Amino acid sequence: MKYFILSLFVLSNSFVQAQDKYTLQDFFIYNPAIEAKVNDLINGMSDSEIAGQLIVAAAGRLGKSDAHIEKLVREKKVGGILLLNGEIEGFKKMVQKLDSISSAVGGLKLSYSADAEPSLIKYKIKNSTPVKKAVDHTSRAEVNETAKIISKDLQYIGITQNYAPVIDISTSNAAIGNRSFGDNQDSVITWSKEFVKVSQDMNIVATAKHFPGHGQVVGDTHHKLVYIDGDMTEVKNYQPMIDDGVLSIMVAHIAIKNNPDYNSDLPATLNKKLVTDLLQKEMGFKGIIITDAMGMGGVKSIDNSCIKALEAGVDILLMPVDEFAEVDAIVKKMNEDPKFKQTVIKSARKVLKLKICQGLIK
Repeated sequence: MKYFILSLFVLSNSFVQAQDKYTLQDFFIYNPAIEAKVNDLINGMSDSEIAGQLIVAAAGRLGKSDAHIEKLVREKKVGGILLLNGEIEGFKKMVQKLDSISSAVGGLKLSYSADAEPSLIKYKIKNSTPVKKAVDHTSRAEVNETAKIISKDLQYIGITQNYAPVIDISTSNAAIGNRSFGDNQDSVITWSKEFVKVSQDMNIVATAKHFPGHGQVVGDTHHKLVYIDGDMTEVKNYQPMIDDGVLSIMVAHIAIKNNPDYNSDLPATLNKKLVTDLLQKEMGFKGIIITDAMGMGGVKSIDNSCIKALEAGVDILLMPVDEFAEVDAIVKKMNEDPKFKQTVIKSARKVLKLKICQGLIK
């Protein structure tokens, strides 16, 4: 009898443990156990910690200093770290160190991201495995192999999200160039879907970018605000990505002109018509929406840009100029505006759910 009871206990315990092992595919599925876990996490967090989950700061040669990043982690004012220009072994050690700091202060597991596009990874992560530039791929099979190679390197480092693929249709735009899979829409969509599938099957969150489309604009959002003139011809690239389960979409600092439905001098990152009404409601995207870097020329001159991005429907703010100040500003706004507070909590819930599904939070 004792053996029978013990066996039941072992089986029951094993069943519970099995239920805690989720995959990225679980993110879009309602699961009461996951929702309960998210509720417990939110209820145990301060407003500052909740706001911090929406911040991704950059570390590495082109990011903030090690001391700055470590202070953010110790004070629980950051949810993720972008590893920006470094070397593969150095980044691996950085992940281990930051995880140790976060654990020591009782912080939640950080997410780690990289611009590990086929065309950029050799510059962003030195000594990574060589792959072809995106524009040089000629088949779906080649894209499949490239995505596997990149994802294995990211797994080795501890990186959990890749800001790729670029699904802009271009080989000539100043900001895109060889970063896209080319200028043929059918192959760009097919190969991008393959890149997303392979990455996410390997537990790396893929990110389609740059919504609503950077390939046909003139100019570079790194330096100034640029415009889509007329129809947003590249928006249609995103529906197949959404339908196939891409988990994250990056919004660009691109404004729209000569388009009666979407005319605005605000960059898309701050435009509720584009982020909430079009991307979320009309196109049905339920995943994580992240801005392009908030220090870029296309957005940095706009007052309260981070607050406005969250109000527009963005979930994650990438590389705010001053992360500490932005967390404080978000908390202040949360205390003043209950509707805004619910917006922030909704985004934080999505971020936490993704971390649970990815196995970062047990």
